[in-house]
Amino acid sequence: MPPLTRTEPAHPGALDVVPLRHWWRWGFSAIAVFLLAQLVWTFFTNPQWRWPVFADHFFNEAVLRGLWLTLWLTAASAVIGFALGGVLALARLSGSPLLNGFAWGFIWFFRSVPLVVQLVVWYNLGYLFPTLGIGWPFTYDFWVVEFDTVRLLSSTVAAILGLSLHQAAYSAEIIRGGLLSVDQGQLEAARALGIPQLRRFRRIVLPQAARAILPNAFNEVIGLLKGTSVVFIVALPELFYTVQVIYNRNQQVIPLLLVAAVWYTIFTTLLSIAQFYVERRFSRGAARELPPTPLQKLRRAFRTATAPIRSQTPQTSGEPA
Repeated sequence: MPPLTRTEPAHPGALDVVPLRHWWRWGFSAIAVFLLAQLVWTFFTNPQWRWPVFADHFFNEAVLRGLWLTLWLTAASAVIGFALGGVLALARLSGSPLLNGFAWGFIWFFRSVPLVVQLVVWYNLGYLFPTLGIGWPFTYDFWVVEFDTVRLLSSTVAAILGLSLHQAAYSAEIIRGGLLSVDQGQLEAARALGIPQLRRFRRIVLPQAARAILPNAFNEVIGLLKGTSVVFIVALPELFYTVQVIYNRNQQVIPLLLVAAVWYTIFTTLLSIAQFYVERRFSRGAARELPPTPLQKLRRAFRTATAPIRSQTPQTSGEPA
């Protein structure tokens, strides 16, 4: 039997395998690369960006104080908001119609009213209630303790109160959705084994619900970090308010806005990195193989790129010539 040639298929009737070509993917990738290159080109060629002004104000003392206030507002509001949101989520899942209705009404109200409106209302609550305190019910006789509302609700307190209550409404639904995502069969099995309710929640429900809660929770914290910029409405000198004050003085609007944008980008990036590693840790036991870290991806890409070079390198044998 004569040997097979290149023109003769090994199996008569077999079809040649042709790789699928994604022309539209290459087209959109080319457009994206072009737009990115155009943007980078303007950074280096357009003098109106005024990078020296950006560099002079990036570590400005007032800007750093505003940045610290932004981070502090984010941390305080996130802790209070998620703690209150957890309580509201449990109330929504309870069998009590009163608790369920109260939690539903709270969530409905604070998700309906815009955040900026809530901040203005809390800041001006003294016009509605000049004094607040504890006394006889259904009266304004605060004989136990009484506070001046204007002094009690400063701009900082109004900002934390508005951000926290607004965040609690969204956090409650995120936590409730995560708790409902746990398979009910596991709870029934744990109940049949006689495991106490608190231990069932801590050891069975919460670890599994965390995988569904964490991605949305980190998104909310990132949104809260950027959402603190609206507290400028109560004249609180956070990052965005600070750069506004500076560019109103020197008229360098774009460079100062870039300062704020870069600081926001830095900390949202750090939160995104933390989100990746936290989600990776909680995915253990749910995924057969954990997603690779950025460093592992770089190592894999380096091995793939250097594989042809390593394969062509002559291997020296240990035998004497």
